Amino acid sequence: MPVSKIHPASFRDPSGFIFKANDGILYRQVNKNFQKDFDEFKSCGLYDVLVSNKILIPHQQIDENLTGSEDYYTTLKPILIPFISYTYEWSFDMLKEAALLTLQAAKEAMKFNMMLKDASSYNVQWFDGKMIFIDTLSFEKWDTTKPWVAYRQFCEHFLAPLALMHYLQIPFQNLLLSYPDGIPLSLVKKLLPFRSRFNLNTYLHLHLHAAYSSKPSTKSEKTIAFSKTKQENLILSLEQSIQSFSLNAISGVWSGYYNEAREREDYLIEKKKIIQSWLSSLSIKSAIDIGANEGEFSLLLAGNNISTISVDFDHYSINQLYRKIKESNVLNCTPLIIDFSNPSPAIGLNNEEHSSFLERIKVDLVMALAVVHHLAIGKNIPLEKIGKILSAMGKYLIIEFVPKEDEKVELMLNSGARIYHEYSEEKFLRAFGEYFSILKKEYISDTKRTIYLMHKHEL
Repeated sequence: MPVSKIHPASFRDPSGFIFKANDGILYRQVNKNFQKDFDEFKSCGLYDVLVSNKILIPHQQIDENLTGSEDYYTTLKPILIPFISYTYEWSFDMLKEAALLTLQAAKEAMKFNMMLKDASSYNVQWFDGKMIFIDTLSFEKWDTTKPWVAYRQFCEHFLAPLALMHYLQIPFQNLLLSYPDGIPLSLVKKLLPFRSRFNLNTYLHLHLHAAYSSKPSTKSEKTIAFSKTKQENLILSLEQSIQSFSLNAISGVWSGYYNEAREREDYLIEKKKIIQSWLSSLSIKSAIDIGANEGEFSLLLAGNNISTISVDFDHYSINQLYRKIKESNVLNCTPLIIDFSNPSPAIGLNNEEHSSFLERIKVDLVMALAVVHHLAIGKNIPLEKIGKILSAMGKYLIIEFVPKEDEKVELMLNSGARIYHEYSEEKFLRAFGEYFSILKKEYISDTKRTIYLMHKHEL
């Protein structure tokens, strides 16, 4: 079976690559040059421990050359991650969980005299309500003559962004978008406040590490053997650093929105009742909740056994939703920081390594509650453009229209927002009518708001 397409992000590791075969399924090829390490990884028991502890994604081994490549050793069929997300879309606590998971994988590897050779944040994904490691080829036989080969990579991918957010108390996700190979330590050293030097771990792993890394190495320098004890202490020190970092829950622009709405408890109850009745009449397996805030309605979708992507531009709201998901053990909700007016672009070599958010999002249902007025009035985005983007995401649409007379819109206007001259319910229906047909419509009592259930036009 010839290769249909090698994944555009799978060219950096000579040990193997991800590809999609004729059957449309993603596979991973293990190359001959990694045979010894891969066999050791499986036979020593490390793979079984990582999978049983839900640290590593499991795979099925297929002894068939599906690529026709001369480099072929074996083929793996990993469990499919339903939705791929990236580190620059995660909240602080999500990135923190991914960092601790990576260190946990490194610690487990050491117990079997193996080493985690790749500590990229892109080797971790959100799956079934937790972070999980996805790169099976990141483990090799431990070489006691070398320090941890992925140490700097871990610091640039995980420790650096978390330290910046901790010390400056500002979400720095966009910096990760600018530096997909990790934030350079030389830059981190300049951005961190002086007081960060008084923390021993931060000083060692970031400040001193940056200074040492900037020094040109000489051939006369002797490689120092790194004992297992030193390696364990290094990872323990990194672990302590990560665990000590926090980002204070300062209220974002819309965090607490539904706490305020609970003063009108009947409003939320009626809104949920309407949406629940519509969900019961539809066959929906996947959905996106745009402007999810802290996930009031995302969790309603998830509770209906719908795999839900929850997005909001407000970091603190998404971080709160993440905490709710962990506390309630919700397995089918993915919280992401996404600005609808400026979603994650495609990045990497030839803009193909990491696809854009809009390329990745294909669901059965799009839900956009109390969002349109923020986009049309707050961002001055034409209604027709909003409708077109939403129609590309999914088949069904649940959308709430908030008129100019609503108190929330009046608040926006009083704060200086410019009124979008095309903003009215009539023009909203005309614009969205280009892409959707109305299936159902409900007014929310004691408000001027309307919720619509729409279906995308068949091509």
